[in-house]
Amino acid sequence: MWLLKRLALVQLLLLQFFLLNPAAAKKDKPEISSHQLDNAPANFFYFDDSNTILLHDREAGLVHRSEDAGKTWDKVDVEAGKAWDLWRHPYDNQKAYIMGKASTHWHTNDQGKTWQDFEIPRARPSLVRAPLSFHAKDSDKVLIHGEVCRIGGILDCTQTTFYTSNGFKEIGLLRRDTRGCVFAHATPEFDTGDGEKADDRIVCVTTGRTSDDRREHRLAVSDNYFEDEHEPALEGDRTVQGLLSVAVVKGYLVAAVRAPNTDELAMYVTDDASVWHRAVFPTDSRLKEDAYTILESTSYSIQVDVLAVDPPTPMGVLFTSNSNGTYFTKNIQHTNRNIHGIVDFEKVQGIQGIVLVNVVDNYEEVERSFGQEEKRLKTQISFDDGREFQDLTVDEKSLHLHSVTEMKNIGRVFSSPAPGVVMGVGNTGKYLKGYDEGDLYVSDDAGLTWTLALEEAHKYEFGDQGSILLAIYDEGPTDVIQYSLNHGKKWHKVDLPEGKIRAKALTTTPDATSMKFFLWGTKRGGSKTEHWVFSIDFEDMHEDKCKDKDFEKWAARVDKDGKPSCVMGRKQFFDRRKADADCFIREKKFEEIEPNFDTCKCTEEDFECDYNFVRSKDRKECVRDGPLPDPKGACKNGAKKYKASSGYRKIPGNGCKGGVDLEGEKERDCGDTLKPIVSGEINTERTAFPAQSFSNYFYLERAGSSSDSSKAGEDETVVMRTDKSEVYISRDHGKTWDQILKGEDIKDIYPHPHFSDVCFFVTTGKKVHYTVNRGDTYGHFDAKLEPTRDSNRPALAFHADYKDWLIWTGAQDCDEDNKNCHNDALYSTDRGGTWEYLARYVRKCEFIKEEGRGDKQKLVYCERFKDEKLDGPLQLQSSDNWFAKAETHFNNIVDFATMSEFIIVATRDDSDSLKVDASVDGQTFADALFPSNFNVPIQKAYTVLDSHTHAVFMHVTVGDRQDAEYGSIVKSNSNGTSYVLSLNQVNRNKDGYVDFEKMLGLEGVALVNVVSNIIEAEKGSGKKLKTMITHNDGGEWSLLKAPQKDAEGKSYDCSTGDCSLHLHGYTERRDPRATFSSPSAVGLMMAVGNVGGYLTEKSEKTSDTFITRDGGIEWQAVKKGNYMWEYGDQGSIIVIVRDTVSTDEIFYSLDEGQTWTPYKFSKKKVYVAILSTVPSDNSLNFLLWGQEEDSDSEIVTFNLDFSQIKERQEKCKLDPKNPDSDYYLWEPKHPLSDSNCLFGHIAQYLRKLPDRNCKNDQSIQHYFDKGENCECTRADFECDYNFEPAKDGSCKLVSGLEPPDHSKICKEDPEKMSYFKPTGYRRVPLSTCEGGNELEKYQSKEVPCRGHEKDFEEAHRGLGGFWIFMLAVVLPIGIASAVGYWVWQNWDGKFGKIRLGEQGSAFDADRPWIKYPVLAVSGIVAVVAAVPLLVGSLWRWASGLFGGGRRYTTRGSFARGRGDYAVVDEDELLGEDEDEEV
Repeated sequence: MWLLKRLALVQLLLLQFFLLNPAAAKKDKPEISSHQLDNAPANFFYFDDSNTILLHDREAGLVHRSEDAGKTWDKVDVEAGKAWDLWRHPYDNQKAYIMGKASTHWHTNDQGKTWQDFEIPRARPSLVRAPLSFHAKDSDKVLIHGEVCRIGGILDCTQTTFYTSNGFKEIGLLRRDTRGCVFAHATPEFDTGDGEKADDRIVCVTTGRTSDDRREHRLAVSDNYFEDEHEPALEGDRTVQGLLSVAVVKGYLVAAVRAPNTDELAMYVTDDASVWHRAVFPTDSRLKEDAYTILESTSYSIQVDVLAVDPPTPMGVLFTSNSNGTYFTKNIQHTNRNIHGIVDFEKVQGIQGIVLVNVVDNYEEVERSFGQEEKRLKTQISFDDGREFQDLTVDEKSLHLHSVTEMKNIGRVFSSPAPGVVMGVGNTGKYLKGYDEGDLYVSDDAGLTWTLALEEAHKYEFGDQGSILLAIYDEGPTDVIQYSLNHGKKWHKVDLPEGKIRAKALTTTPDATSMKFFLWGTKRGGSKTEHWVFSIDFEDMHEDKCKDKDFEKWAARVDKDGKPSCVMGRKQFFDRRKADADCFIREKKFEEIEPNFDTCKCTEEDFECDYNFVRSKDRKECVRDGPLPDPKGACKNGAKKYKASSGYRKIPGNGCKGGVDLEGEKERDCGDTLKPIVSGEINTERTAFPAQSFSNYFYLERAGSSSDSSKAGEDETVVMRTDKSEVYISRDHGKTWDQILKGEDIKDIYPHPHFSDVCFFVTTGKKVHYTVNRGDTYGHFDAKLEPTRDSNRPALAFHADYKDWLIWTGAQDCDEDNKNCHNDALYSTDRGGTWEYLARYVRKCEFIKEEGRGDKQKLVYCERFKDEKLDGPLQLQSSDNWFAKAETHFNNIVDFATMSEFIIVATRDDSDSLKVDASVDGQTFADALFPSNFNVPIQKAYTVLDSHTHAVFMHVTVGDRQDAEYGSIVKSNSNGTSYVLSLNQVNRNKDGYVDFEKMLGLEGVALVNVVSNIIEAEKGSGKKLKTMITHNDGGEWSLLKAPQKDAEGKSYDCSTGDCSLHLHGYTERRDPRATFSSPSAVGLMMAVGNVGGYLTEKSEKTSDTFITRDGGIEWQAVKKGNYMWEYGDQGSIIVIVRDTVSTDEIFYSLDEGQTWTPYKFSKKKVYVAILSTVPSDNSLNFLLWGQEEDSDSEIVTFNLDFSQIKERQEKCKLDPKNPDSDYYLWEPKHPLSDSNCLFGHIAQYLRKLPDRNCKNDQSIQHYFDKGENCECTRADFECDYNFEPAKDGSCKLVSGLEPPDHSKICKEDPEKMSYFKPTGYRRVPLSTCEGGNELEKYQSKEVPCRGHEKDFEEAHRGLGGFWIFMLAVVLPIGIASAVGYWVWQNWDGKFGKIRLGEQGSAFDADRPWIKYPVLAVSGIVAVVAAVPLLVGSLWRWASGLFGGGRRYTTRGSFARGRGDYAVVDEDELLGEDEDEEV
């Protein structure tokens, strides 16, 4: 009885204790609290090592904060409705950032308790990249990516990066025209090795020096926030263009570069942000744009998944690099990817070397089915960094898990810092089934063995370092959660307080040490979706704190026998809570478990190949990669052996000791240091073909910056078709040839104009063959229709970004009489695997995709006959949904053309005259305003010449009498709608082609031929042509200066005084690819012509061959007679061969044409029709196409290989600021200028010194630098709209016309404060001049923009009376007195010798361009490109060995023989005013 009373007393005391101390009352389940949100959260996160959460409500523009893991919430103190984005600092757990939509933003330094605003004037956060980039070692340093936009739009924005180095106390401009910037110290692991010197090193992708073309994007590095910058050498001592992106991955800085005319990428890597290397992949694997993914990597290697099979069923190959990220080896094939580049790959967190991937088991069927076959996925795991993979197993059954491509939660998919505890949703069996057919599985030995945790799919999370596993049903609504305290062996259910919800996210602190979890879910509340968040707290549960006995030493990695295994020379162990321990770790909250390591003995796996060594094909040993360096002359004086690297080195960071040692020195032969013996001679290979002529040929050049660097410059593929429809291919620039597609009647060859690896071979029927790898393999498809019968229209059109997107134009209803024969267009997005109708009764259809035209990838333009009547008008329609819905832009067009950013359309008006409309966005068109004094009653034709300087050059035909055709060149503003006269009387031929050619590689230089005898020519006399040149993009023109002596050293007869150099231009060219210049040989041009009063007939007696080395200012005669020419090795080799006569020799020059050496290439005389080389002019090989004199049944090619000549064995040294460099900086100039200023600045180009015996090797970036801006001169201006050049060179208003309205710039730029009234001049678009003779402001009144009057008045507030008196009276008198004194002191008594303007004024009437006054204009429309050639039109070459060809849009098009296939009827060319038939 006494005992019972005592027990009752104890119970009463305990009850009183718990009632008075509720916190001490331990619970048997977690505490759950709920909170309803107004809207769905756009983002939320924990601050690391805390219970503080920030949650972003983007719809309301608010941020909420909780200090207790989601139990209670408060709104943060920022302006309501302004919060657009929320970011957490990845390395400072006190800092976060709220980005506003405009220029005001906020930051916190105390986990969101308080916020401070900061301003980025005139800029908004970037819409195309993450707005913030962080410094891992100093959280006060942040980069801000923004956009400075005009007119509030998204198309006219300058990508600009700002920075703060003191936590947003101050914000400075880092750099304009950026395309992404990062601190080198963007991760804790990255180390520049330069200490504090490189602490602020920043790496940016920037636009090109002269253009925003992504092919010219480059890398810029600065250590002082871009007070100065430099461009690092990525390829040896060469800089590289085409940068796409840059990122820091663990201890590596990685840059991706797009190779031109291909979807392949090169990847460059540095581990110190100073020395870069190209990443080398196995030769059968190539990086492709948007087709490689840099995965979660280690501190000692990079892991990359490379796309192997294109969408719609993408698959990849997993690679791992060596320690400096330069050499990659294959781990596993057929990895599963989605169309966004996300890969089923994840490392087990915190444990070295364990990786889970999903692979496609039925990869062969999937690849063949073009997306029709569903992938069958299997899950594989590796415990040795990907060297070997094995199945996951549950009771000896294979287990497959849903991975990263099917993210169902936030954070990592399988693991957390909880050591060794891994979970996943999946199923057992042969393959992975649907998510709703999966169950939850768990492993507590890092994936070695698995058990079923819960049936059905669940979201899951880890807490208290793995002591707590939490899960919630994920196949529908639920009102319970489940948790396990013993690694998933036993589970407990707890009810949620708000009834059933659909779980959206379950998370906890990033280190998985907390006992609190955060859940977001939704439920239906009437017609509205309710959003609820829950705090799930295990801290008050009754489990005790763990003691030493509750922990075990757990080996993170074990071998097949269960023994601890080594990674990077160490065994990894954790002190981990036992699964069945009845306790929580508790006091170690926010402290991650640190591993312990045991040192291993070294094995072969601890070593990698040393520099200059690579793995053998069987991967068993390291073999030398080329000649080895001679260490300090050890091989001199007849020595035969020397000590050098064994070929191996221990992987940096590897901790093994003892055991195997592979990195000791090895005795090697001195012969290993020698380079291959060269012959010193030109090698020639002749090949004969059983045919009478070549029909066409095309180069499929491998770009030098592609991922397959071993092929760059070596695989110089050429495809060719003969007149017998036989097709041949050469992979070595014509040294050897193979016939392909035997027995097929190949009608035409279509190289892809945007991807040089891809080529299509069209037959006369529906069958089309193709190769996507330059002839390695071939495939075919069947089109639904036979190719179009219109010989001037292409059957195929191509997309600029997606190489498998095609438009097929085929013939329909073409019976014997062809009365109803018309063209229909079909499209395919899988390279002809499937076809769908696009539009019927078309003439042509094109993809309209260009830089700056937004993201409408499906935008297509078609010329369609109205009401499907072939005798009806031609409409221009567009659609961005495959013509499910079409928009009609014009009802009566002649043709349209695309060039650079412009779309030009020729239409007929009611009077049957032509007019031009232009668009830059592909959606909105505006009338093109020609100079108002063009009073031709009916305009008949235009020729679009060029638009590569952000302005359209257009030839407007004035006289169209046969054999007397000519016209005027007009030049547009930046949107192609307002034109001013540039030059008139410019020659064209009957087909609309114009003697106009831009110099490639040098901005603003162009040549034309003008008709000097207009009146006589129109009466039937022959044309007399003169050649003129412009050095300021058409602002001024002059005759070419004649050389004094001919090629034999004899003086030219210029006794008549009318003596200049005249060149045969494009209208006489047999091969449109034979351009005067090359973009890789800057400053050089070659041409055939004569010296005299005008251009004479092209003949051996009257014509000579000339060269210029300074952009057309000075010319030299190099050979008597007519020659063809080609540039090799970027101009360091020039080859010429006789034209129109048979020959057996060529001449070559190694010093830019100063001296010429003959070489006999054939035993027989040969009629050479074409001399060619690769489009980049970077090769040491040339190809002659011709026919031997005594043969009428064979045609021949001769390959000329200069790679063995002794003068081109050494690679040129590139450092123009070093006296020993093989290059110098060349500055082009305007011939009428005393300085080197051109377009308002001094441009510098890298050029090889002509006397240096070395080779350029890889392509170099010739444009080196743009110096400071110069003062403005007349050369920086052209005549404004409605103004024309007067005889004195000034710009005069055309009689009876009004000057243009310059106030429009205020509407275009709302922040513009003022504008100047027109003076008759407008700045040349390329000019960057400042100050000096600013003619657009000269004697002009500055006027305030509407709405800015007060600002203007304040900025231009007048001076006081005293200062007016000083400036207006005293100062002029003082200056006049000083000048008078100087004259009195220096006068020689002969004032008559002094003439004002003796040095030439801006309006000197004697200047040559004044001789050609303005004429009225009329029209024909040809679309001619930069050289100048028709945009994709076909024309038949002159009779000869090449029976046909195309016109091309760029030099790359010419050299590859590629057309843009926007084919225009040669009697119509954008607008011959005659009836036509299809």
